[in-house]
Amino acid sequence: MSQEKRDLLRILDSISGKVSTRTHITSGDDRQGDTAMNIHTPDLEKDPSREDAEAALALLRRWVTDVSPEEVATLDPLVARLIPGQEVSNYPALARAYPEDFAVDDAYKSSMPDLQNGPSSLIRGAKQQIQHVGISNFRLPIRFHTRDNGDLTLETSVTGTVSLEAEKKGINMSRIMRTFYKHAEETFSFDVVERALDAYKTDLESFDARIQMRLSFPMKVESLRSGLSGYQYYNIALELVERDGVRKKIVHLDYVYSSTCPCSLELSEHARQFRGQLATPHSQRSVARISVLLEPDQNILWFEDLIDLARAAVPTETQVMVKREDEQAFAELNAANPIFVEDAARLFCEQLLRDVRVSDFRVVASHQESLHSHDAVSVMTEGPTFANESIDPKLFSTLFHVG
Repeated sequence: MSQEKRDLLRILDSISGKVSTRTHITSGDDRQGDTAMNIHTPDLEKDPSREDAEAALALLRRWVTDVSPEEVATLDPLVARLIPGQEVSNYPALARAYPEDFAVDDAYKSSMPDLQNGPSSLIRGAKQQIQHVGISNFRLPIRFHTRDNGDLTLETSVTGTVSLEAEKKGINMSRIMRTFYKHAEETFSFDVVERALDAYKTDLESFDARIQMRLSFPMKVESLRSGLSGYQYYNIALELVERDGVRKKIVHLDYVYSSTCPCSLELSEHARQFRGQLATPHSQRSVARISVLLEPDQNILWFEDLIDLARAAVPTETQVMVKREDEQAFAELNAANPIFVEDAARLFCEQLLRDVRVSDFRVVASHQESLHSHDAVSVMTEGPTFANESIDPKLFSTLFHVG
């Protein structure tokens, strides 16, 4: 063994504050018959200083330039990480085969790093409260009660978030999913969603939380005159929000309808009457996103009820099954109900104000013009829940319905 290695071992033992476990050191260059000498580090009880550590590191780096990686490993594989350029080295080579038989016990789990639950000193950026942090769009099949067809199991996209206090580094995202799965076998009324929210608020030690579930709800719709029927699919979301100890139940519906421009209709009729000129008014596929807050004492607002409410306000819903007599009927229905986008917002509002189950609400309507290269839009709110001075820059682009 070289003198440098002996010096290195002595210094490292001194820094660790331990008597060397090597009771004697021999090497191939020791003369036969020589008595093995014990190496005792002086001042073993002395706390090492920064100067001691710097001397050891300098000696380590001098030594490593002249030895092989194997020799470094025989000293201590972790030492290689102190060498410039070898910070992530861990000789001998790491195992490359997946350890199928490896089992995790409690001791191993406790040794694993958990940065998200680390101290506030690990926070990057401003130490400010985050209102909502969590996961979005994890999907699973969930059963829902319906008004007309019993229970339906539908693919559902779930967003789950909680508030994060300023002094906390982060949350364990997977806990939201695990907590939600505990309740996923139950039929998801708002009562069950509340239990899920209670559980993951407790698991994540948070004070505010939100669960939102998005789904495509099928409802059989009759044709206008032919007697056929087909399934219309409605984008619906259920949302349970808790803030400052107050819980709110919200339902969102995207309702797709045809809007015939009243001005275009009158101009077309003018051309017919005064000039004998055939003309057609323009109409277009339109979408209204209706968001309603349930009154605190109301637990049931059926999906079908909200759809019927929208249809009562604007009856020109797009059709599923159509024969010639249905197409003619749809043209007549549009002519009987021409609407500007302002009319649509007010017609939906009128119906919502009549329903005792509905508290605050918002209507966002988009008429995707066939005359213009742009859309006509309107936003109408009732109550403080949905009032907002700022509009999401992409709000109206999300009201595009893909058939």
